This record gives sequence, C-alpha cells and structure tokens, in this order.
Amino acid sequence: MTRPEDHRALPPELLASAEWREACRSRDFARVFRLVKIKAGIYPSRIAALCGMTPSRVGEIMAGRRALAHIDVIERVADGLRIPGAMLGLAHRPWEIPVPARTEEGLPEPVPPVSEQSQHTDPAKDLDSLLALVDAPVTRSTLTALHSSVEDYWRRDNSHGGATLRPAVVGHLRYVGQLLDSAESGLRHDLQAIAAELARLSGWAYFDARQYSTARTYFTQALKLSHGHGDRLFMANVLSCMSLLATYDGNPNDAVTLACRAQDAARGAGDQPLVMSMLHLREAFAHAVLRDARSCHQAVDRSRDQYERSRGREAEAPSWVRYFDETKLLVDTGIAYARLGEAARAEPLIAEGLRREKADQQRGRAFHAYWLASTQLQQGKLNQACTSAELALNLTTAIDSPRVSGHVQELHRRMLPYAGEAPVLAFEQRMRDSLG
Repeated sequence: MTRPEDHRALPPELLASAEWREACRSRDFARVFRLVKIKAGIYPSRIAALCGMTPSRVGEIMAGRRALAHIDVIERVADGLRIPGAMLGLAHRPWEIPVPARTEEGLPEPVPPVSEQSQHTDPAKDLDSLLALVDAPVTRSTLTALHSSVEDYWRRDNSHGGATLRPAVVGHLRYVGQLLDSAESGLRHDLQAIAAELARLSGWAYFDARQYSTARTYFTQALKLSHGHGDRLFMANVLSCMSLLATYDGNPNDAVTLACRAQDAARGAGDQPLVMSMLHLREAFAHAVLRDARSCHQAVDRSRDQYERSRGREAEAPSWVRYFDETKLLVDTGIAYARLGEAARAEPLIAEGLRREKADQQRGRAFHAYWLASTQLQQGKLNQACTSAELALNLTTAIDSPRVSGHVQELHRRMLPYAGEAPVLAFEQRMRDSLG
C-alpha cells in the first residue's frame, strides 16, 4: 500500500484547473494521468509505483486502450496521487483529515518551492548559516571559484540534463546568498551577478525537470537579482528563458510578450547582435505555437540578419550567449518551422544541425533528434521517423531530462495510428526496454 510519505501533494494550480476537475469528475484517467505527467512531472513508471499498477497498464490507460472501473483501484489512484476523494466522487480519504493548524479543507497542503525563506525550518540549513559566519572573508579567489562552479554546472547540464543538478545548484545559490550578507561592498556587485546566474540555472534545472511553477519562481528571482545590479543584458537572458517556459507551459501570447521585452532590454544595453539573434528566435518559437506564420517568418529573418551582423564579433557577446552559433541558428530555425507545421522546410535544417553537433552535447542532440523524427512523421516518412526516434531514445537514456523524455513519449503517442507497422513495433519494444 502507498504510504503518505511516498508522494507529495499535486501542485495546487493543477488541482484548481477546470481541465483537471472535469477529468476527475468524469473519471477520465487517461487525461488524469497525462495531466499528472505534464503538470506535476510524475511519469508513468512512477504513477504505476504509487498506484500499485504495472507500467504497461498505466501506458494502456493513457493510450485509451483500458479504463478504470473498480472502486478499489480508483481509491488506490486517489491515495497514490493524492487526489482529494470528492474530486473522484469518493468519500474523504484518510490522509485528507486536516491537522488542527490547517485552515483549508479538501485540498492537500501545498508544497512550497525551495527558497532562502524556508531555511529556518531545516536544522541542517541553520547549521550551514551558522558555519558561514565563521568562514573566511569573500575574496576575488572566492569569486573565481564560484564562476568555475557555475561553468561546470552548465557543462554538466548540457551533457547530462539538468534534473539531477537541482539540489546542488539551489544549495550553491543559498550559499552565495549567505556570502552576500557579509561581503565587502566592493565585491557585492560581482556576488550578486553570480547569485543571478545561479538563480537562472536553478530555474533552468526545474524547467528541464518539467516543474514549471518552481522554475518560474527561480527565474523571477534571477530577474530581480540582475535588475538589482543593473545588468540589462542578463535581464534579457532571463526574460528569454521565461519566454521559452511560457511556450512550453501553454501560454504562447505571454511568450511573445516576454521575448519582445527581452529584446527591448537588450537594446538598452547597446549593440549586441548575437544576443538579438537568439532573442528573435525565441520570439519565432512563440509565434509558431500560435500558428502565426507571417510573424514567425519575420522573426526568423530578423534572427538571421542579426547573426550575420555578429560574425567576427563573438568576443563582444556575453559568455552565456556564445553557445548560439551557426549550428544552433540552423537547428532552432528548423524547430520554429516544425512548430509552425512546415515539416518539409524544417527537416533538412534540423538534420544538418544534428549532423554538425558535437557528440558530448547529448541533451541537445536528443532534443533535436526528437524534432527530426517529428518532422519526418508529419510527412509520413515512417521508417525515417522511427530511426530518428530511436536515436532520440538512445540519447535520452544517457541523460536525466524529463523534458526530453517527455517529448520522446509524446512522439510515441503520435505513432499510435501506425501501431501495427513493423518500424513502430520495433521502436515500442526499444522504449519498453529503455524506459520501462
């Protein structure tokens, strides 16, 4: 039986959403499980463990091939996923009985995001704070070491995914916050910049783990920190991350607004064509999700023009944007077209970008292999799509990125109309072997 400590509460915003309530009211567990995966980052294998089912059964339910009717199984799902009984037409579950300090009824206690404000509740963190008081004073060598740690985190994120980096990065952010309290005024500006970078990296790690609400919290913290020390370019960087997050979280209009606001911030910092090139493509992604072909193509054209202006000036660009090279421009342009539905135009761009990418860029290559398979599937190229999907799957098993593995599983669902075809059967077997 699932114990109360086995699983935290589902996000309050999920429990409050109309889509969730309707899925629970109608006991549409295919939709319930999909929402739990997308909005809470709980994947089918974990759903199976929490609810006392096999992964294959959960997969069949999500695919619509099986339904749940027995009340004891429905109660197991309610208990395992912490779904309030009333939402499923059940009696209140034992774990819903409120403790005296609670003032809300019917909803599980929300789990707050990790933040500095929660330090006093954890004795280990209190001890860290006390020990920080007797640490050696902050020096330029301290800043050099912190910069090196941030660079190492980004390398590891690029190679292996960001999900497992979260505890280390958030802990490092908390530590830098403690240093800020005691640092000399001459070093506070640089420390604040490092804190902003660590907050952005924390947001990115949660974004890669598909925990979008927590990611937004850290991106907001990064934006405030960069505003505090007047770095408009870094503010543009954070706003671009928030734009991408909004695109994934189903808010493409917000994504367009954030991308354009990032461009305004970058313009205020001077002539930075490489930064502007990256930001115009973020805008293109959002327009593509909105199916606004004209605006998408215009943003892509502006991105290319700015990239041409940046040639020979890469050293002038901030270090955080130098990843955006010709290969990245090529493949991101292809992804924008793919999001727009222009598969034939997107496929050669993504294929060429994937061919150029370095072998150690595993998360990026897995992501781009997924998009290549997606464009091939849109065109009915089933054999090629399955080959590209298998490449994406092979790379996904070597990294920890729920965002990418979610894409691969989404691709599998889109292959269901071809479920009896030999390439799809082979791919499904490979998925079972790799992901359970």
